[in-house]
Amino acid sequence: MKDHIWQRVMEIGNYILKSGATVRDTAKVFGVSKSTVHKDVTERLPKVNAHLANEVKKVLEVNKAERHLRGGEATRQKFRTQNPL
Repeated sequence: MKDHIWQRVMEIGNYILKSGATVRDTAKVFGVSKSTVHKDVTERLPKVNAHLANEVKKVLEVNKAERHLRGGEATRQKFRTQNPL
């Protein structure tokens, strides 16, 4: 693995762990695609730092379990701004 990729993988892993960010939010912060973030944390990070990979996996599982709530809230906010009472 090239040095810049290794460095990005570690930065992404640490960012997700510290902030609890979603894959989408992390992709925006690092200027890469969601696919790249996902590949970094699921395939590359375990090869670099298995402990960090396990911790990040826990955060992503929580995010996945809560995504329907965030989606519902986003839809609710969208319609509130479009059709104020």
